[in-house]
Amino acid sequence: MTTVHPEGTRTRRFDLPGLTRFVPKVRPRLARAVATDADLRPRSWFGSLRAALDRPLTSYYLLLGASALLLTIGLIMVLSASSVYSYKVNDGDSYAVVRRQLSWVVIGLPLAWIASRLPHRWIRRLAYPGFSISLVLLLLTAKFGVERNGNQNWLGVGPLVIQPSEIAKLALVVWAAHIYANKERRLYNTNEIIVPVVPGMVLATGLVVLGNDLGTALVLIALLLGLLWVVGAPRRFFAIMFSVVAVGLLVLVGTNAERLGRVTNFVDPFNDYNDAGWQPAHGLYALSTGGLFGQGIGASQQKWGDLPAAHTDFIFAVLGEELGLAGTLLVIGLFLTIAFAALRVARRTADPFVRYASFGIVVWLVGQMIINVGMVLALLPVIGIPLPLISYGGSALLPSLMALGLLVGFARREPEAALALAQRRKRRSAGLSAHQRAGRSR
Repeated sequence: MTTVHPEGTRTRRFDLPGLTRFVPKVRPRLARAVATDADLRPRSWFGSLRAALDRPLTSYYLLLGASALLLTIGLIMVLSASSVYSYKVNDGDSYAVVRRQLSWVVIGLPLAWIASRLPHRWIRRLAYPGFSISLVLLLLTAKFGVERNGNQNWLGVGPLVIQPSEIAKLALVVWAAHIYANKERRLYNTNEIIVPVVPGMVLATGLVVLGNDLGTALVLIALLLGLLWVVGAPRRFFAIMFSVVAVGLLVLVGTNAERLGRVTNFVDPFNDYNDAGWQPAHGLYALSTGGLFGQGIGASQQKWGDLPAAHTDFIFAVLGEELGLAGTLLVIGLFLTIAFAALRVARRTADPFVRYASFGIVVWLVGQMIINVGMVLALLPVIGIPLPLISYGGSALLPSLMALGLLVGFARREPEAALALAQRRKRRSAGLSAHQRAGRSR
């Protein structure tokens, strides 16, 4: 292509991929290098993003970064949302609740690190013991559990009170993934898909229902349906499952006045503002006053007694009030980032256990996030589901951190990621050795 400069001289403009054709005097090797570099260079923001996402350690860094940000936001919001409540119940100590949450984080991070470093064979060896222990804990909770807010889903172990259903979520994911990985070549048979995963998870869900914890039961059902979908269960089986779940929900809701009130009032909480609609109505108040960027951290008005469970189940409402729409979208985006990275690992791996475990963890954490956000937005009934990594509570935080540790471990063991990490360690070792040699020579 020929262009004319203002001075009137004619010059020829070349595209780099055709450099060898138009400039024969350029050395062929140099021309090919320049042409190849031009072909590989991203030509737009989309190309740059795609190139970044194709790097070996992308999933690893996305999981680490999104998890760390969610955990940090969670600590900040627990500090803010619990300050008034903590001042009232802890003799004027506004920081007692967040200190307890911080202690759980200190315990959970080493557990997450251990989970990320455990070999797959060790994780799979823990599948049946973990499943058995979780069933025993759920049975003890149904019989001897502590009742809170109408749900008998807490178990006292000395001075410690735990929620075994949260532990069961992680145990069920590992157990089901282990079984389906062993049956990888036989999953064309419907009986192999059903037995023993479906009976085992239905049993665990039934024990949770005995404690009146309908919210956790729905999460376990979603987890079961997600795993059945990823292993290729037939469509008729889903139709049967949905029918059974729908009938069971109708019976459970219709036979409990409190649940019936929550279901009938969640569409318009202001119809029963002073009773069943009080909590969702004040959650909507909090979100509506947050605006685009919020009132500022610590400036929530609803946490001063109007919004029940402000630092647990309805912490998303306080987050929206203090950080605004930008803060809520950031939190949702971070959960979706975890889902993207985990599904990327599941798609690339050749290990069926990694595939099924990664998908199960995504269904658990993201599904629970969707249910919690739906509760706060009055799109779903209030069923007592915490927001993972954000809400206060060690029983929910520790299994979530361990699950994320498993995902990080899966990501760092991808062949390309493992090679990149090994090369980085080799470069660091070489640099350290050179530095030590230089120091000795002085």
